[in-house]
Amino acid sequence: MKPIKIDTPRIEYLRVRNYRALKDIVLNDLTPLTVFLGPNGSGKSTIFDAFAFLAESFQGGLRKAWDKRGRFKELRTRGTEGNITFEVKYREKKSSPLITYQLEIGEDTKGPYVVREFLRWKRKHPAAPFYFLDFGRDVPGTGIVVTGDEPDANDTRTEEKLDSRELLAVNTLGQLAKHPRVGALRRFITGWYLSYLSADSTRGVPEAGPQERLSTTGDNLPNVIQYLKEGHSDQLDMILQKLAQRVPRLEKVDASLMPDGRLLLEVKDAPFEKPVMAKFASDGTLKMLAYLTLLYDPEPPQLIGIEEPENQLHPRLLPELAEECRAASANSQLMVTTHSPFFVNALKPNEVWVLYRTEDGYTQARRSSEMKGINEFMEHGALLGQLWMEGHFEVGDPLTNSGAELNPKRKSNKR
Repeated sequence: MKPIKIDTPRIEYLRVRNYRALKDIVLNDLTPLTVFLGPNGSGKSTIFDAFAFLAESFQGGLRKAWDKRGRFKELRTRGTEGNITFEVKYREKKSSPLITYQLEIGEDTKGPYVVREFLRWKRKHPAAPFYFLDFGRDVPGTGIVVTGDEPDANDTRTEEKLDSRELLAVNTLGQLAKHPRVGALRRFITGWYLSYLSADSTRGVPEAGPQERLSTTGDNLPNVIQYLKEGHSDQLDMILQKLAQRVPRLEKVDASLMPDGRLLLEVKDAPFEKPVMAKFASDGTLKMLAYLTLLYDPEPPQLIGIEEPENQLHPRLLPELAEECRAASANSQLMVTTHSPFFVNALKPNEVWVLYRTEDGYTQARRSSEMKGINEFMEHGALLGQLWMEGHFEVGDPLTNSGAELNPKRKSNKR
C-alpha cells in the first residue's frame, strides 16, 4: 500500500533547556521519521518524555504532568537553577510559515506556573517575528492574543487574564473559534500519540465497544480490531496480511464478543481448527499486531512516538518495520528510540540522531549524516546499523566513559 501523503503539521526544530539531563539540547531540520539511538542513560527516554510532558500538560493540565514526574526536584537539570523551557518550531503544512511555540515553566511554594508562553511567526520576508500570543511577559497568567486566520499587526489584539497561572494559554484560548492558529497548535499537541506498548497489556479482555485509537499501552487492542472490522475491513485485512507475512502459519486474528459483554482477542494458526486466546499468543505476534494497527490507522495521529520497537521482535523483522515507519511518516511525524542495529540498517543518515553524555553529565546530540565518513560509506553500499556497530560513529560508543568520543582501538579499525 502506497503512502497517502497528506499535508500534516511537522516539527522542524526542538530546543529543551533544564529538563533532566537535557541542560540545553537543540535538534534542527527534523525529518518526518526521526530516530534516536545511543548508550543506556544517554537521554533517549528523556527526549521521548519531553514530548510526553508537553502532550500531558495539554491533555490533563500542567500540575498533573509536573507532579507525576517529581516536580522541580526531579525535573530540573541537576546543578542548574533556571526554569524549564521548551521551544518548538513547526509548520501546519508544507507551504505554511514557520511558527515558534515556547513554553517556560517555573516553580515556587505554590507550585508550578507558566513563566512565559508565546507563539510567533514570520508571514512575509523580510519581516520581524510577529507575536500573536504572548503570556507572562509582565505578570504570570496575563497576556495578549491576536485573532484571525493569519494574525498580523492589523488584526484585533485582545488582552486576556487566565483563571490560574498554571493554565496554558494555548490550551485555553485554542478552544475558541476566533483563534484558529492557536487552536491548530492545541489540536496538534493534544493529538500526539506516545507509545508505551507492552505485549502483556494487549492480552486483556476489555469491555466490548469499537475504539478508533490504540491506547498508549495497547490494552484496548481488541476494541481497535473490532472498530476496524466494523468500519474499515479492507484496512484490517491488509494489517492481518502483513502480520501473516511475519508470523509463520498465522491465519486469522479476531475480536470475539463474550457472553458477559467483554471482547476476547483470538489468534488462529493455519494447521489448527480452533484459535487460541491472546494470553497464549507469543509476545512478538501481539507486539507486531499492535504496531501495524498503529502505523496503518485509517486516521493516524499527527505525531507518533515509539520507544524501542525491537523489544520482543525477531531481528530480521526490524528492517521491514523501519520501512513501514518511514511509509507511515507520509501521514504522521514519527519519533523512535532504539538500540537495534537491524532497525537502523533500514534508515538514512539524516534520519538518525545519536545521543551521548558529555563529561559534565549533560546530553548532547549529533546527526549521523554530519559524522565524518558516514555519507561516503553509505554511497558505497554500507548499512547504517553496521557502521554504528563497527565503531564508525564519532559519538555514542557505550565502551567509552561517556560515549562522547570513539574508543581509540575501535577507531583504528575503520575500513
